[in-house]
Amino acid sequence: MTNAPMIDLREATKKYDDGPPALAGVTLSVAAGDCVAVLGHSGSGKSTLLNLIAGLDRPSSGSVTVDGVRVDRLGEAGSAKYRRASIGMVFQFFHLLDDLTVLDNVLVPAQLAGTGRGEARRRAWELLESLGVERHAKAHPQRLSGGERQRVAVARALMNRPALLLADEPTGALDSSSVEDVRQLLLELNAEGQTILLVTHDVQLAAGLAHRTVELVDGAIARDVVNARALPAVGR
Repeated sequence: MTNAPMIDLREATKKYDDGPPALAGVTLSVAAGDCVAVLGHSGSGKSTLLNLIAGLDRPSSGSVTVDGVRVDRLGEAGSAKYRRASIGMVFQFFHLLDDLTVLDNVLVPAQLAGTGRGEARRRAWELLESLGVERHAKAHPQRLSGGERQRVAVARALMNRPALLLADEPTGALDSSSVEDVRQLLLELNAEGQTILLVTHDVQLAAGLAHRTVELVDGAIARDVVNARALPAVGR
């Protein structure tokens, strides 16, 4: 058994031109089963950090290791395989395919991974039922509410049992009621052992969901604090 972190960045720097780096020497460790929120204003480096962890971009220097994989050393084919096997991604605007049913949207990652049809359908139904949207399986995404679409997006992200769930502003396009639904959903997933890295501008969401909050300013970590949610409740 290993105690290696799920995410391990060492002095990760990303420069796109001759200006200031988008990410400047970031060292960050996230344990398996943890939930960490990354806060920061536009241009702070949040998206760059997410892209490096997802293998969508490479650091100019430093290292990025996720679930034991040196992501910064992967080629294009290796990065695609890594994302299929290890990463689930949830976005602000869902990115569901409107010409596919809810069930078929959830099946897409399994099809890309070459999972057998029977096994994939069983897994998809299991996820839709556990996330409370199985009644919409034959509907198309545009007929669902924002909160329901985000639940479908989460089901799709979890289809291949990823080691890490990356959530990029997952409540940014939702009303207050749906925000709470998604927060509870992510809390439940984390309680079941799912490692989550949440990128958000919502301070309250970060404090109520994550064990830690990391704040980026000008590409560097300005603050890394343990949230009250991580502390044991008195009398429990």
